[in-house]
Amino acid sequence: MSTALPHDTRVVIIGAGQAGLSVAFHLRRLGLVPARDVVVLDRGPRAGGAWQFRWESLRLDTAHKVDDLPGMSELGLSFSTADQSLPARDVVSDYYASYERHFGLGVVRPVEVTGVAKLSNGRYEVQTSLGPVRAEVVVNASGTWARPFLPTYPGADTFAGIQLSTPDYRAAADLASLDVVVVGGGTSAVGFLLELEGVAASTTWVTRRPVEFTMDEHSKVAAVERADAAARAGLPIPSVSSGTGLPASPRNIAARERGVLVDRPMFSSIEADGVRWSDGTFQHADAIIWATGFRAELAHLAPLHLRESGGGVAVERGRSLRDPSIFLAGFGPQASTIGANRAGRVVATQVLDALAATNAATA
Repeated sequence: MSTALPHDTRVVIIGAGQAGLSVAFHLRRLGLVPARDVVVLDRGPRAGGAWQFRWESLRLDTAHKVDDLPGMSELGLSFSTADQSLPARDVVSDYYASYERHFGLGVVRPVEVTGVAKLSNGRYEVQTSLGPVRAEVVVNASGTWARPFLPTYPGADTFAGIQLSTPDYRAAADLASLDVVVVGGGTSAVGFLLELEGVAASTTWVTRRPVEFTMDEHSKVAAVERADAAARAGLPIPSVSSGTGLPASPRNIAARERGVLVDRPMFSSIEADGVRWSDGTFQHADAIIWATGFRAELAHLAPLHLRESGGGVAVERGRSLRDPSIFLAGFGPQASTIGANRAGRVVATQVLDALAATNAATA
């Protein structure tokens, strides 16, 4: 059951995915009262963040590792021991719903955040589909799922077939007996190719960079460091997951050996019935799946003018460098399960500092 939207609070958290719930948990542990001092807003119809919208066939053992939320062990739950035969979206939704209830986080849903404005007294007004709510601090944890990145290629508007982004994909059966081109070098692309094997007439895998099946710790650390540097500089954030390689699991290696997971370089143009490479070779296609990643969903923060000249938002340890009472959780180096949970505590601690500074300024 959702909590009613209050008109005034201390902290508003936008988004109840992994990052938002992690921040809410730590703020509760630090003494703030959920639904009074901290209001969590979520546009999803149920718990689970973006996971609730993923395709039915996705399982936890074939997705990027899903880390447990902080304190989840108190419920006797862990994704490492979850039923791997169930759809990942259902497992995550059920676990997150139990987590929200257990810790009394009082998530308000479904509610759409349409804008965030700074008032003359230094507080913020978060404009929502249920009305405004005012707060001293705003934590944006809206994620990326609603903003898939679709690259521009010559001829894309002339393609006569089906074009899907990752959020559009529902089931392999929808593409049965079709020639399918899958674009992207991440785990979603791999999952689509494996599901389409034996269902689609053919699959062609196209990637911007050669794919490495490794997922070693060094590449994880390097990818997070690159994202962190971009966030601090206010530059567009490179994908953490795309910089970590793909797992060299027996399933993936076997698929590569039988020719399913063999990538080709990017085509140069799209035609009505397929794609063409710069050397003139052509691949017929009835459908193109753009598994090409996501961008942070920040349009509702536009009234705050946080963007830098480089096009990004300058953030350090989850805190806006332009406005120290605005936080972006699950952003930049935190934008994956590699860093989102750890960042929850870091952000929550700084939120308390921001609240203390606000109280001192008005005392």
